[in-house]
Amino acid sequence: MTSEKINILDKFGKLPAGDYAVGVIAKMNDYEFKIVKFKGDFLWHSHPDTDETFIIMEGTLVMNFRDRKVEVHAGEMIVIPKGVEHKPSSENGYKALLIEPEGVPNTGDVQNEITIAKVEWV
Repeated sequence: MTSEKINILDKFGKLPAGDYAVGVIAKMNDYEFKIVKFKGDFLWHSHPDTDETFIIMEGTLVMNFRDRKVEVHAGEMIVIPKGVEHKPSSENGYKALLIEPEGVPNTGDVQNEITIAKVEWV
């Protein structure tokens, strides 16, 4: 990691095509800064050992919890406490900056076909 500026919005253009993609853009201590674009319904999951932060850059994220839904718009953020079950969704798609410890699986405590073993740098 060098002390160079990173244009977060430009990095989104380096993600693969499709409704779901994620890539690492920076690391600070043991934390990764990831960008994600997503459209549709993710899956119910939790992260038993860490909080997870979503900073919405574009679009609207609907964060589903078992007892409520929270709409998070561009310029807003939400922190999901560790162990809290959640399901991100978005009808029209969103782009977000995620901040979480290195190596946290995208599907948390659930392993399936969309689990990413190692998120690549973009």
